[in-house]
Amino acid sequence: MTFIVTEACIRCKYTDCVSVCPVDCFHEGPNFLVIDPDVCIDCAVCVPECPVGAIVADTDLPPGQEGFAAMNALYAARWPVISQAQDPLPDAEQWASVTHKREHFVEAA
Repeated sequence: MTFIVTEACIRCKYTDCVSVCPVDCFHEGPNFLVIDPDVCIDCAVCVPECPVGAIVADTDLPPGQEGFAAMNALYAARWPVISQAQDPLPDAEQWASVTHKREHFVEAA
């Protein structure tokens, strides 16, 4: 089992989860974070830290979020590791409750 960052993170990119991760499994893209499934130790300490509920177990992916498991693995191999909390995106609060944000995902700057 591993944990997956889902659509709720897009355009928010809160990093509270990063600061508690004991193994630095988070990777940072322009407007989204991902978890490296090969590094994640399934400790779940990141789950309650996410203010938008974007992190779930790969066995508990909500309907419509299944593709995010592959996205996390793919972009973890491409994006740099993030190991310290940073400020969220400037308009994160506006996007925090928005659903169906996949079209706003940015692969590269």
